[in-house]
Amino acid sequence: MGGILIWFLVPVDFWSILVWVVVLALGAVVSRISEKEFGHDARPIVIDEILGMGLALLFVPKQLAFFVAAFVLFRLFDILKPFPARQAERLPLGWGVMADDLVAGVYVNIVMQIFLAVRTQV
Repeated sequence: MGGILIWFLVPVDFWSILVWVVVLALGAVVSRISEKEFGHDARPIVIDEILGMGLALLFVPKQLAFFVAAFVLFRLFDILKPFPARQAERLPLGWGVMADDLVAGVYVNIVMQIFLAVRTQV
C-alpha cells in the first residue's frame, strides 16, 4: 500500500528516481536484517512490494483504472516470477528480496507503457 501512496505524492523527476534508488538500497539492508528473524522473503517484509509497485506506476497516468491494472499485473508477475526474477530472488544479503519485486515492477511498467502507447494510437 505504501507504493500507492508514494505514487500519488512524489512527482516523477530526478529526485524521485533518487528516492527509489535509496529505497532499493535501504530495503536490501532492512530485508537482510529481517530475514534473520522472519526467514527469506517472509510476509512481514513489505518494502520490496513498495518498491515494485512504485516502479510499476512510474510514468503511468494517475488514474484509478491504471492503478488497478498495474496492481493486478504486479501481483501476477510477483507470483509467476518471470526471467530473471526467480534468479534475482537468489541474490544474497537482502538483495534477492528486493530484486524479484524490482523485476516484476519493471515488467509491469513495460506492459503499461506499451498499453498507453497503443491506446494513444487508436
